[in-house]
Amino acid sequence: MKSEKVEFEGSQGHSLAARLDLPLGTPRAHAIFAHCFSCSKDVLAASRISRELAREGIAVLRFDFTGLGNSDGDFANTNFSSNVEDIVAAGQFLEGRGGAPTLLIGHSLGGAAVISAAGDLPTVTAVAVIGAPSDASHVTRHFAADLDTISRDGEATVELAGRPFRIRKHFLDDLEGHALEDRISRLGRALLVLHSPVDELVGIDNATRIFVAARHPKSFVGLDGADHMLTAEADARFAAGMISAWARRYGAPSPLPDPPAAVRDGVVVQETGQGPYQNWVVNQDHAVLTDEPESVGGGNSGMTPYGFIAAALAGCTSMTLRMYANRKKWPLDRVTVTVVHNKDHADDCEHCPDTSVKVDIFERTLRIEGDLDADQRQRLLEIADRCPVHRTLHEPVVVRTRLES
Repeated sequence: MKSEKVEFEGSQGHSLAARLDLPLGTPRAHAIFAHCFSCSKDVLAASRISRELAREGIAVLRFDFTGLGNSDGDFANTNFSSNVEDIVAAGQFLEGRGGAPTLLIGHSLGGAAVISAAGDLPTVTAVAVIGAPSDASHVTRHFAADLDTISRDGEATVELAGRPFRIRKHFLDDLEGHALEDRISRLGRALLVLHSPVDELVGIDNATRIFVAARHPKSFVGLDGADHMLTAEADARFAAGMISAWARRYGAPSPLPDPPAAVRDGVVVQETGQGPYQNWVVNQDHAVLTDEPESVGGGNSGMTPYGFIAAALAGCTSMTLRMYANRKKWPLDRVTVTVVHNKDHADDCEHCPDTSVKVDIFERTLRIEGDLDADQRQRLLEIADRCPVHRTLHEPVVVRTRLES
């Protein structure tokens, strides 16, 4: 994946700092990620989930709400409504770049905000919320001790996650005007609710109310054992994987055509139409992509053809060593094979007719783990040269090509 720093104008006319996480190749969809209350686009949950979705082919725009993170503006002048409007502005920004959003993702209060924003973004077909409250006013629990001061004096400086924030009364008044369950029932988009049963900040009962209020199609995924902020990387990756799989049906279908049918005892390679060099590679029950790097005009969406050759040599080497060690009942724990391909002059090639030209060189490195003595390790090194792919690369090869009638 790759990531770009971008900025766009928010609801109050300020410049909002954003990051667009992009997949390698053509995105199958564009999404917006709305972070939690008083957080930023770079909080672990936002960055990890966005990057993981980008690896899954979904371009994700995550941004700092007005007055937060690296965005301009005064947080004290914002409210829930302005956050919703910032999301709408983000959608318009994406559409202006040619990638209108089809998927909205919100974490905590950001989840409530994307539910409210969806109706103003006609291209959105799916909404996913993570640890979201069923009522936007739930956020006031973070500064409950200051509510009287805010009501009396019109504002107060509160501490959130160890940082001071100025909250004004209009923020509280605005929250009261948002009946979230009514908005959920009128959402008109596919909804995915992700929530941890042990969420310490937003209880699981919030997920129940959201799910009950929503109309079909709706889905629920339990983030078992996760904390509210998804601080464990495995939890963030799991959430991203669930969103990606769900979105294939509702908001982010794969742009790829189905792979071609397999042929017996062979490989079929077929262009996908997504980029100049991207191809399906089908062997038996397996389908993967091959492509060229961006440096030569490709989309870098799969291994290069030479990468497949190097992988075939490395894979065959590892399997051959494993078969030999198992047959000998040697204590081989694990084999790691690294193969690097390049072209070099054939100075060390005794069989090459012309040592002045460049030839293909495959540098193979073995890491053999286990309680093996020196003789056993040396024997495995010799066996590596006997793997079938190694032999194929050294033997004369005939390629016959014909046009299919």
